[in-house]
Amino acid sequence: MPHKTDLYHDVPPTCWPIVYSPDYNITFMGLEKLHPFDAGKWGKVINFLKEEKIIADNLIVQAQEATEQDLLVVHTRRYLNRLKWSFAVAAITEIPPVLFLPNFLVQRKVLRPLRTQTGGTIMAGKLAVERGWAINVGGGFHHCSSDKGGGFCAYADITLAIKFLFERIEGVSKATIIDLDAHQGNGHERDFMEDSRVYILDVYNRYIYPGDGFAKRAIKRKIELDWGTEDTEYLQKVKTHVEGALNEAKPDIIVYNAGTDVLDGDPLGGLAISPQGIIERDEIVFRAARKRKIPILMVTSGGYQKRTARIIADSIVNLHNLGLIDKACA
Repeated sequence: MPHKTDLYHDVPPTCWPIVYSPDYNITFMGLEKLHPFDAGKWGKVINFLKEEKIIADNLIVQAQEATEQDLLVVHTRRYLNRLKWSFAVAAITEIPPVLFLPNFLVQRKVLRPLRTQTGGTIMAGKLAVERGWAINVGGGFHHCSSDKGGGFCAYADITLAIKFLFERIEGVSKATIIDLDAHQGNGHERDFMEDSRVYILDVYNRYIYPGDGFAKRAIKRKIELDWGTEDTEYLQKVKTHVEGALNEAKPDIIVYNAGTDVLDGDPLGGLAISPQGIIERDEIVFRAARKRKIPILMVTSGGYQKRTARIIADSIVNLHNLGLIDKACA
């Protein structure tokens, strides 16, 4: 019997299946500036979408924080207890001064935003099945597995969203993860290593973090890119392998990890994709899903430049203008 959760409540039909909360954004004494991640990226995406008149505050689904019981669906209690030590959180988030903060502050200022984004991904999974698509404007913590965090990822939101769907939604028994962040998604790969219900397509820079050889064994379609890969090669590979993956396994849900750290000039991604290339990439994935009438959940994942938020918003506007997303798109 699944535990009682507040994350699977009914959402008014007037709302877009776009999930967000102002609590996503991490701000605390400038600490967030010590990591290359733009810790206010998510709020900027929403502001751009409001400017474009795509959404308004009363049309957004408000994300809720995942509780400990929610997290225990995937995470070990031992791992969650480790997060009660500031030094462990400092290592996972790669913000060394967090080490010196009392843990109650770390919980409130660093981990609560990440738990809220995790709750948002779980909520967006249910919405995607109901509406045909959903976007969590945060999430995509693909380096975290059930018992290990890293790379700014403290909770395994992708694994959690899929496990919640398998447990709670009748007719959802197979999932495909399309991971197009510049980094290998070793967290969900470790979690689903032995699970034949989950098909993983991962396209990433072969030379950067995490280089997790063990986790690679879980990837069904592995596309390893070289430094500085540009639009033409990238988009051709994405199109070929997204189509191939969805023809090979017919999932009940697609989880699309849409990292923008593939962007040219990203300090961590090492690839050279243009803003327009990212917009086209997202269009390829959504077209493939919509054509097959497979529900798709998109999370925003990595992206370490100030212009990233604008590109995510432009991509969502493009999907809307093309009719690939709308309020009644089920």
